[in-house]
Amino acid sequence: MASKAELEHFFATEFPQADFKIEVLGSRSATIRKRITEAHLRPGGTVSGPVLMEVADAALYVAILAELGLVAMAVTTSLNFNFLRKPASDRDIIAECTLMKVGKALVVGEVSMYSEGDQEPVAHAVGSYAIPPRK
Repeated sequence: MASKAELEHFFATEFPQADFKIEVLGSRSATIRKRITEAHLRPGGTVSGPVLMEVADAALYVAILAELGLVAMAVTTSLNFNFLRKPASDRDIIAECTLMKVGKALVVGEVSMYSEGDQEPVAHAVGSYAIPPRK
Protein backbone atom coordinates (compact mmCIF):
# COMPACT_ATOMS: atom_id res chain seq x y z
CA MET A 1 0.00 0.00 0.00
CA ALA A 2 1.27 3.50 -0.85
CA SER A 3 1.12 6.23 1.78
CA LYS A 4 -0.41 9.65 1.30
CA ALA A 5 3.09 11.21 1.23
CA GLU A 6 4.26 8.72 -1.42
CA LEU A 7 1.21 9.42 -3.57
CA GLU A 8 1.58 13.19 -3.24
CA HIS A 9 5.23 12.91 -4.31
CA PHE A 10 4.27 10.59 -7.21
CA PHE A 11 1.64 13.02 -8.52
CA ALA A 12 3.94 16.04 -8.06
CA THR A 13 6.70 14.41 -10.11
CA GLU A 14 4.82 12.19 -12.60
CA PHE A 15 1.59 14.18 -13.04
CA PRO A 16 2.35 17.82 -12.17
CA GLN A 17 -0.84 18.81 -14.02
CA ALA A 18 -2.95 16.96 -11.42
CA ASP A 19 -4.70 19.68 -9.44
CA PHE A 20 -6.51 17.78 -6.73
CA LYS A 21 -5.76 17.19 -3.07
CA ILE A 22 -5.75 13.76 -1.47
CA GLU A 23 -7.93 14.05 1.62
CA VAL A 24 -8.17 10.50 2.99
CA LEU A 25 -6.79 7.06 2.16
CA GLY A 26 -8.39 3.94 3.57
CA SER A 27 -8.63 0.25 2.94
CA ARG A 28 -9.68 0.04 -0.72
CA SER A 29 -10.82 3.66 -0.64
CA ALA A 30 -9.75 7.23 -1.19
CA THR A 31 -11.27 10.69 -0.96
CA ILE A 32 -9.95 13.59 -3.03
CA ARG A 33 -10.87 17.27 -3.34
CA LYS A 34 -10.87 19.42 -6.47
CA ARG A 35 -10.93 23.17 -6.03
CA ILE A 36 -13.52 24.63 -8.39
CA THR A 37 -12.84 27.94 -10.10
CA GLU A 38 -14.59 29.86 -12.85
CA ALA A 39 -12.40 28.02 -15.37
CA HIS A 40 -14.23 24.77 -14.47
CA LEU A 41 -17.71 26.12 -15.17
CA ARG A 42 -19.80 25.71 -18.30
CA PRO A 43 -22.55 28.02 -19.52
CA GLY A 44 -25.35 28.04 -16.99
CA GLY A 45 -22.93 28.30 -14.07
CA THR A 46 -22.41 24.64 -13.33
CA VAL A 47 -19.28 22.52 -13.08
CA SER A 48 -18.65 21.01 -16.52
CA GLY A 49 -19.08 17.30 -17.14
CA PRO A 50 -15.48 16.75 -18.25
CA VAL A 51 -14.25 18.21 -14.94
CA LEU A 52 -16.46 15.82 -12.96
CA MET A 53 -15.26 12.89 -15.10
CA GLU A 54 -11.64 13.93 -14.48
CA VAL A 55 -12.26 13.98 -10.73
CA ALA A 56 -13.89 10.52 -10.80
CA ASP A 57 -11.02 9.05 -12.81
CA ALA A 58 -8.45 10.65 -10.50
CA ALA A 59 -10.19 9.31 -7.39
CA LEU A 60 -10.15 5.80 -8.87
CA TYR A 61 -6.45 6.10 -9.74
CA VAL A 62 -5.57 7.37 -6.24
CA ALA A 63 -7.49 4.53 -4.55
CA ILE A 64 -5.86 1.94 -6.82
CA LEU A 65 -2.33 3.25 -6.28
CA ALA A 66 -2.94 3.44 -2.54
CA GLU A 67 -4.07 -0.19 -2.52
CA LEU A 68 -1.57 -1.73 -4.97
CA GLY A 69 1.40 0.60 -4.72
CA LEU A 70 2.78 2.91 -7.40
CA VAL A 71 1.65 1.04 -10.52
CA ALA A 72 2.07 4.00 -12.86
CA MET A 73 0.92 2.16 -15.98
CA ALA A 74 -2.49 1.17 -14.62
CA VAL A 75 -4.94 2.54 -17.19
CA THR A 76 -8.64 3.30 -17.32
CA THR A 77 -10.60 0.72 -19.31
CA SER A 78 -14.12 2.00 -18.61
CA LEU A 79 -15.93 4.85 -16.91
CA ASN A 80 -19.73 4.85 -16.65
CA PHE A 81 -21.05 8.16 -15.44
CA ASN A 82 -24.34 9.45 -14.02
CA PHE A 83 -24.99 13.14 -13.50
CA LEU A 84 -27.45 13.39 -10.62
CA ARG A 85 -27.91 17.09 -9.83
CA LYS A 86 -26.35 20.47 -10.50
CA PRO A 87 -23.13 20.95 -8.52
CA ALA A 88 -22.54 24.21 -6.70
CA SER A 89 -20.38 26.55 -8.77
CA ASP A 90 -18.66 28.09 -5.75
CA ARG A 91 -17.66 25.00 -3.74
CA ASP A 92 -15.04 22.27 -4.09
CA ILE A 93 -15.96 18.87 -5.47
CA ILE A 94 -15.31 15.99 -3.07
CA ALA A 95 -14.94 12.53 -4.63
CA GLU A 96 -15.21 9.42 -2.50
CA CYS A 97 -13.98 6.22 -4.15
CA THR A 98 -14.48 2.64 -2.99
CA LEU A 99 -12.82 -0.24 -4.80
CA MET A 100 -15.33 -3.04 -5.37
CA LYS A 101 -12.99 -5.63 -6.92
CA VAL A 102 -9.23 -5.75 -6.75
CA GLY A 103 -7.84 -8.44 -9.02
CA LYS A 104 -4.43 -9.12 -10.52
CA ALA A 105 -5.37 -7.71 -13.94
CA LEU A 106 -8.48 -5.59 -13.30
CA VAL A 107 -9.74 -3.26 -10.59
CA VAL A 108 -13.34 -1.99 -10.42
CA GLY A 109 -14.43 0.90 -8.26
CA GLU A 110 -17.23 3.37 -7.71
CA VAL A 111 -17.02 7.08 -7.04
CA SER A 112 -19.62 9.37 -5.50
CA MET A 113 -19.05 13.11 -5.99
CA TYR A 114 -20.42 15.89 -3.82
CA SER A 115 -20.36 19.66 -3.70
CA GLU A 116 -18.52 20.42 -0.47
CA GLY A 117 -20.98 20.57 2.42
CA ASP A 118 -23.83 18.78 0.60
CA GLN A 119 -25.04 15.33 1.63
CA GLU A 120 -26.58 14.45 -1.73
CA PRO A 121 -24.22 13.37 -4.52
CA VAL A 122 -23.99 15.44 -7.70
CA ALA A 123 -22.60 12.55 -9.75
CA HIS A 124 -21.79 8.85 -9.53
CA ALA A 125 -19.35 6.80 -11.59
CA VAL A 126 -18.27 3.20 -11.88
CA GLY A 127 -14.95 2.57 -13.55
CA SER A 128 -12.37 -0.09 -14.17
CA TYR A 129 -8.61 -0.05 -14.58
CA ALA A 130 -6.35 -2.58 -16.27
CA ILE A 131 -3.35 -3.46 -14.13
CA PRO A 132 -0.14 -4.27 -16.03
CA PRO A 133 1.53 -7.62 -15.28
CA ARG A 134 4.12 -7.46 -12.51
CA LYS A 135 7.63 -8.16 -13.71
